[in-house]
Amino acid sequence: MDDEQDHGLTNPFQPFEPEENSPKQRFKAVPFRLIAPNLVTLMALCAGLTGVRMAIEGRFEMALISLFAAAFLDGVDGRVARMLKGTSRFGAELDSLTDFVNFGVAPPLILHIWILNAIPSIGWIASLLFAIAMVLRLARFNVALDEKNKPAWKRGFFVGVPAPAGAIAVLAPIYLELAGMPHYDQLAILVMIYTLFIAMLVVSSIPTYSGKTVGLRIPRAHVVPLIVGFVATIAMLFSYTWITMLVVVALYLISIPLARRAWHKANREMAEEATTNQNEINEQDDLKD
Repeated sequence: MDDEQDHGLTNPFQPFEPEENSPKQRFKAVPFRLIAPNLVTLMALCAGLTGVRMAIEGRFEMALISLFAAAFLDGVDGRVARMLKGTSRFGAELDSLTDFVNFGVAPPLILHIWILNAIPSIGWIASLLFAIAMVLRLARFNVALDEKNKPAWKRGFFVGVPAPAGAIAVLAPIYLELAGMPHYDQLAILVMIYTLFIAMLVVSSIPTYSGKTVGLRIPRAHVVPLIVGFVATIAMLFSYTWITMLVVVALYLISIPLARRAWHKANREMAEEATTNQNEINEQDDLKD
C-alpha cells in the first residue's frame, strides 16, 4: 500500500494457536473488506513478476508496462483499504514485501537482462546494490511508521526517493531505447553508473516531495491550467509514451534539490518559531517574577 497509509490492528490472517483458539474462532468468517486490499496487493505482485518474465522473453516494452501497472496498484491498495476500513498489520507487511519484489528486485533484473549482462560481474554487482538500497529504504520506512508527534509539514516530504519512483527512474535508459535510440552494449558502463546513482538517492536521507499535503481545494485561477496540463500529459503518454516518461523522470530528478531547499526552509522556520515562542515564555516568566 502507499507510503503514508495508516495501519490498523485488525488482522484477517490470525496466527495458528490451537491451544488458545477454539474451532469456532479459528474458522470465523473474514469480512471481504479486509481481504480486498490484499487482493490488490497480490495483483501488483503478479504484475511485477510478469514484468520479469516479459524481459526474459525480450519483450521489454511489455515488461515496463507490467511494472507501471504494479506501481499503479501499489498506489491504489492503500486507498482501497482506507475506503473500506480494511487496514491491517498483515496488509502492511504484505505490501512491504511486495514493494521489495516489484521495485527492488524486478527493475535491476530487467536492467541486467537488457544490458548489464554485457559487463557480467560488475553489472550484477550494480543490480545487487540497487536491491540492497531498496530493501534498506523500505526497512527504514517501516521503522519510521512508529514515529509519533511528527510535525505536520514533514508529511509533505519523503526521506530519500520512494520505492515506486526509484524503480520508474532507474529504468530510464530503457525508455531511451524504446523512444528510438539504438542499442549499444558499450553503454552498459553508463547504465551501471546511473543505476548506482538512483540506488544512492533511494537509500539517502535527502528530502523529496511526497505530494501528501497537496490540498484538495485548488485556487480558481489554477483550475483551467491544471485541467489542460493533465489532459495534455495523458495525451502525450498515449502518443509519445517513452519520451513523456523520460521527461517525467527528468522533472522528478530536478525536483529533488528543490525539495531539499524547501525542507530546510520549513525546518528553519519551525526552529525560529520555536525560539520565538520560548522567548515569549521566558519574558512572561520574568514579568511574573
